[in-house]
Amino acid sequence: MHLRFLAALALVIQPATAFARNIVLSNDDGLTSNVKALYEALKAEGHDVIVSVPCFNQSGMGAAVQFAKPLGPLAVNCKGHAAKVGDPGAGPMTRAGFENDFFYVDGTPVMAMLYGLDVVAAKRWGKAPDLVLSGPNEGQNIGSIVVSSGTVSNAQYAVVRGIPAIALSASAGTADDANLANPGSQAVARLIVQLVKSLDERSKGQALLPAGIALNVNFPDELQGAQWKLARIGTYDGLQVKFAADRGDPSLTPVHGLGEMHGPGIVIASNPEAPRDDQKGDEAVVVRKDIAVSVMQAGYDHQPSVRERMKRYLRGFLGR
Repeated sequence: MHLRFLAALALVIQPATAFARNIVLSNDDGLTSNVKALYEALKAEGHDVIVSVPCFNQSGMGAAVQFAKPLGPLAVNCKGHAAKVGDPGAGPMTRAGFENDFFYVDGTPVMAMLYGLDVVAAKRWGKAPDLVLSGPNEGQNIGSIVVSSGTVSNAQYAVVRGIPAIALSASAGTADDANLANPGSQAVARLIVQLVKSLDERSKGQALLPAGIALNVNFPDELQGAQWKLARIGTYDGLQVKFAADRGDPSLTPVHGLGEMHGPGIVIASNPEAPRDDQKGDEAVVVRKDIAVSVMQAGYDHQPSVRERMKRYLRGFLGR
């Protein structure tokens, strides 16, 4: 049933009358052109939106959380001057034009998202939001890299709490730290608004996604002609995360400028191998020309049918 529900997204999404929704918007990049454009596009549709993002770029932090560590005043300015030295470790942005609805946290992506849920949303709405949107990330989150993605981890944390959630990732070319006005950001934002409208139409005012389901949505570098396609995270890695003895090794092809330094460490490199036939539906392949919509389960849980199969497999070992 869930797959039939979500397979409809493979069709060209038509505009529909949207219900006003309460939305928490977070990411792992901090104040970006992408998050600003999406906020503005959602507000134009009548949604009530809270933006809560990390003070600094926190790509690769995954689901990390700083436990038992109070956040003190800022020692340096946040990215994009969202907040300045001496401001609290979390709170409303102090950059002119971002004082309303925009919040920062001097911590990990999940910490920023939870601040939006547990502090700001609780105060504004007195309840959880209707939807958590994480992103759009500056660069696709495809294949095994989703495990270390703060963008995806935000969505996972939300769906485990029972909140519909979507991780969103776009081309690295949508970055614009100087002006926060990349035209590509606005194009991606318009497409995301279409997605939210489509989910609204199908939900008829109820939950936007089935319980325990989140989406991982990746936009291709070239949006012209791209269609919505159901995909899966799969096993094909368009981006390979490797530990290299020398990050300057000429045999590696660094992505987005990462890994160009010398010495041991992590490098994100392009995959030189072509996908197998059974990998053609993987998001890392689909996103080459279309918008890849992958279905994610909540956390490490699995489908009931698989649990039953494992129960039979371990019969005699598991207790009743």
